[in-house]
Amino acid sequence: MISETAVRRSGYWLIVVVLAMLAGLPLAVWLDISDLSGNSLRRQARDMSSLISSIRSYYSANVVGRVLAAHASGATAGTVVSHNYANIPGAIPLPATLSLELGDVIKEQQANITYRFVSDLPFKSRASHELDDFEKRSLAALRANPQQTLSDLTRVGLTDTLRFVTPVVMGQACVACHNSHPESPKTDWKVGDVRGIQEVVIKQPYASNVFAFKYLLCYFLFVAVIGLSFILLQRQQARAIHGANRELEAANEFLASVSLKISRYLSPQIYKSIFSGQKDVVVHTERKRLTIFFSDIKDFTATTERLQPEALTEMLNEYLTEMSNIALAHGGTVDKFIGDAMLVFFGDPETKGPEEDAKACLRMAVDMQRRLGELKDRWRRNGTEEPFVVRMGINSGYCNVGNFGSSDRMDYTIIGAEANLAARLQSIAQGGEIVISYETYALVNEIVDAHPLPPITMKGIQREVVPYAVDGLTLGADHKSRVLSEHLSGLDLHLDMSRLEPADRLRVRTALKEAIAALDDALPEAARLRQDAGQM
Repeated sequence: MISETAVRRSGYWLIVVVLAMLAGLPLAVWLDISDLSGNSLRRQARDMSSLISSIRSYYSANVVGRVLAAHASGATAGTVVSHNYANIPGAIPLPATLSLELGDVIKEQQANITYRFVSDLPFKSRASHELDDFEKRSLAALRANPQQTLSDLTRVGLTDTLRFVTPVVMGQACVACHNSHPESPKTDWKVGDVRGIQEVVIKQPYASNVFAFKYLLCYFLFVAVIGLSFILLQRQQARAIHGANRELEAANEFLASVSLKISRYLSPQIYKSIFSGQKDVVVHTERKRLTIFFSDIKDFTATTERLQPEALTEMLNEYLTEMSNIALAHGGTVDKFIGDAMLVFFGDPETKGPEEDAKACLRMAVDMQRRLGELKDRWRRNGTEEPFVVRMGINSGYCNVGNFGSSDRMDYTIIGAEANLAARLQSIAQGGEIVISYETYALVNEIVDAHPLPPITMKGIQREVVPYAVDGLTLGADHKSRVLSEHLSGLDLHLDMSRLEPADRLRVRTALKEAIAALDDALPEAARLRQDAGQM
């Protein structure tokens, strides 16, 4: 199942990445347009400044220079060069005057372009030029280094304004004129001195540059639409996955609840093998060597008449629960409950080999009798005079095991004469006794003390069957350590020498002697006399 938190986190990250990409593109376009606008304005201002300088230089050298040269050669009549040329018929303006008036013409013709020819040393007859801080700084910088050009780019709103400044350098003709002119504020000019500055101011709306990228903007809009659509699709998918996860969680909870309920009707081994895919739920059986355990409560019908149904149900459920837990702890497969009877087998679906399966089954039976003794003690304290007395039978042999039934209803169980023999061995056992077949005895003789019982015959089995009554378990090859178990109506004995502390053995001996003395006192007088005579 997809983690809802992981889906949500990945969705948020994806949105952040897409938005960052969408925001990065206009930022990159903005930076490019800003750089392009500045470079374009600088190039335009430089070209215009260079053009005006070339015009002024040409005019100064080829017009004014020729006129002044003629005057210098003695031709006093002819064209006059004056800053006040408008008042003199046939006169022509000085180069500086031409530059000043050219700025006025450009300003009239170009609304976004301004040309200024200014100096802090104008002729005395002219009004002083108003220089702002940038122009003053530029003039000082150019006088220090005439080889440079200066510019200042400002942006107000969506309009870029570029001010481009170049120096006005004194030439040979300019030096001669200015040093000799009566209105010149300075008469010691040298060639190469910076008299003033030539400034070109260009204003350009930023939108004109933006719309120059109309195809890029269309592409950006297209990408933005695609990106936003992708985000919306991602959100829809996240909501769909979230809904699917909720439905899947609900389905899983339902299936877990159902599987838990189903597991109550199956042995854990069978349940595990089915839900893990190891076994198919089809009608199919196998022939395997198993050890079969069958138990039954002695005189259960009479017990039901003595107990109230509620008390009987509680005791029976507690008994079957405890016995099932012991069976599962020893690796047994709980086949079924038949009223008060219980069928368990070893060797399927998991097996440790015939011998180990048989030993595990026998140990399970002994532990069941021991636990039953503990339960009976508690039941007696709760007011039950005669608790359950259980007899058990164990047999080993080949059975058919698997799914029996139809495609609509089947049961995982065992069928065969060996299973019937286990039930028969249980039926001949005394209350609290465990009876095993010879086949089982041959597999477990290393750990059991048992004595044979009279042979029995059984329908379906041609040979005589020699049953063995279990006296107890041995805990070593020397048979010195034993587990004795005897459970009758009025007697619950389970003696495990390996679990007794040395300090407790004397107490056990005393209790057993007291029990023997009590039995002797309860014997009839004649029987006691015969017993005494036999001892003599």
